[in-house]
Amino acid sequence: QVQLVESGGGLLQAGGSLRLSCAASGRTVGGYAMGWFRQAPGEERKFVAAISWSGDTYYADSVKGRFTISRDNAKNTVYLQMNTLKPEDTAVYYCAARRAYVTSTYYTDRSDYNYWGQGTQVTVSS
Repeated sequence: QVQLVESGGGLLQAGGSLRLSCAASGRTVGGYAMGWFRQAPGEERKFVAAISWSGDTYYADSVKGRFTISRDNAKNTVYLQMNTLKPEDTAVYYCAARRAYVTSTYYTDRSDYNYWGQGTQVTVSS
C-alpha cells in the first residue's frame, strides 16, 4: 500500500508560480510511476503530468511549457512546479501512483493508477 499526501496548494494571481508536493509513505516510490491530475468544479478529473520510474515525463498540452513534474526517490516525493498560472488552472490537484515494472513507462489515464491522494486546491484569480 502507498499513501499519498499532497501539499502546496493555495490562492494566487494569474502569472504566478506554485510548487505542489506529493509525499508518499508505506512503500518507496522508487518502483512506481507517478502522475498529477486535476479536477475543476463540474468537470471530470483530467490528466496533467506523468513521470516514469526513471524520470521520463509527459504533459497535457494545456500545461506543456509551463508545468514541470519531477521526483526525488530518496525523499519519496513527487513535485509539480507550476509557472505562469492561468485562471483556467484552478482546480483540485491530485497525486497518483501505480507500480511500474518498466522503468521508462509513464501513464496518462486515471484508470491506470491504483493510489490517490486527497487533493490540494489551487485557485488562480485573474
